[in-house]
Amino acid sequence: MFLRQISDPNLAQYSYLIGCQRSGEAIVVDPERDIDRYQEIASQEGLKITAVAETHIHADFVSGAREFTKCDPSIRLYLSAEGGEQWQSEWAKGFPNLHLLRDADSFKIGNIELRAIHTPGHTPEHMAYLITDHGGGANEPIAMLSGDFLFVGDAGRPDLLEQAAGLEGTQEIGAKSLYKSLRKVAELPCHVQILPAHGAGSSCGKALGSIPNSTLGYEIKFNPALKLALTASEEDFVSFILSGQPEPPAYFANMKHVNRVGPNIINGLTSPVEMTLDDVVKKSGLKDFVILDTRDRDSFLASHFVGSLFAPKEKFSDFAGSYLSPDQKIALLVKEPTQVNDFVRQLIRIGFDHILGFIPATLLPQATETMKTTTPAVRFSEVEALISSNGDLQPLDVRKATEFALAHLRNAKNIAHTRLLPRLAEIEANKTLLVTCGTGMRATGASAFLARQGMDVVCVNDKFENAPLTILAR
Repeated sequence: MFLRQISDPNLAQYSYLIGCQRSGEAIVVDPERDIDRYQEIASQEGLKITAVAETHIHADFVSGAREFTKCDPSIRLYLSAEGGEQWQSEWAKGFPNLHLLRDADSFKIGNIELRAIHTPGHTPEHMAYLITDHGGGANEPIAMLSGDFLFVGDAGRPDLLEQAAGLEGTQEIGAKSLYKSLRKVAELPCHVQILPAHGAGSSCGKALGSIPNSTLGYEIKFNPALKLALTASEEDFVSFILSGQPEPPAYFANMKHVNRVGPNIINGLTSPVEMTLDDVVKKSGLKDFVILDTRDRDSFLASHFVGSLFAPKEKFSDFAGSYLSPDQKIALLVKEPTQVNDFVRQLIRIGFDHILGFIPATLLPQATETMKTTTPAVRFSEVEALISSNGDLQPLDVRKATEFALAHLRNAKNIAHTRLLPRLAEIEANKTLLVTCGTGMRATGASAFLARQGMDVVCVNDKFENAPLTILAR
């Protein structure tokens, strides 16, 4: 048996390529949209991808399942039939090689058996897959592809449908379902490897481990969510799993819809064209045109094109997913043209397809003064005097609610940077916003977004630990 975990570090997402080396067949589970990566690995290993499966309808990336079926209609497609009609993938209806799975259904890829286990909680239709290598002589599963229901060190969050997609009243129902699902799989052999769909950094849980896999026995002993599900009441588990969950990025709300009705087919990556200053001037007249500036924070604050969004390499998917709308037409401002294809991959993985081109950063100094602007920035040592001199200054803290609860500026309003887009109406447009975070990074991204909305901003480009006690709420 061949098994490869394929990581996307930007989304902390894992896909899996599993192959039977005797038959030469392979399956990809939970693929992202740029499917050439999986095809290349399969080819290198002498395998042919003959099947694709999903654990659930994803909220954090565009699935590559439809891309695979359009690329090769002979591919078998395995999806959940559980959860009710509204939790079925509409785009797959009528596909000739569609196989809808119920709890305990199984199928084979060569001599490798995958058995579906209905594990609702994160979503109603969620499936995990037990893998048994019959070709190697096994009669027990070696691993479980646990999707978004069980992670290393955590369990899948059951509140996303309510918090991100606005389906009110679903989070407690999901938490109770998750409680039952965790107790259900705890009966499996302890040696079963846990192969999750996400790792540390994902917004699909609150305490995901950075280790890419584990065993069920280890998780039963040391995973707080799983331990609680096995030893505590349903009420205690529901309270625990719903508390302290991170605020999801704005694009999550669109992903469920896109993956249910079917994403656009991209037929491979396209290479954006290099843009000139004249191109920038012409495109700037378009209503939905936006420049994603991928340079470092200090360079952006000092000078950038008017209306640009800040999306540095280390926070690119996070900031793009928080501040962009799907219909916007994007130009990438980059220091090196070699960076462009990686940024394009990151954008299409989260559903932003309208990429017009890229702008070399060397063009910025050549732009006219009317095309450029700066973002006012201060250190925390300057904040007290600034507040005293400006009665209309409104502190806006864009950290997570859990961070805000520990300490914050007096009179500060808290909206996590990932939720600014859907909560924009809550911000007083007639105030000058003093934008703060933990290090200055999120504050810079939020300041750029708010300035694009026409608001007056001052960015605190500093670590929160440097905030004087005299300006903190007591």
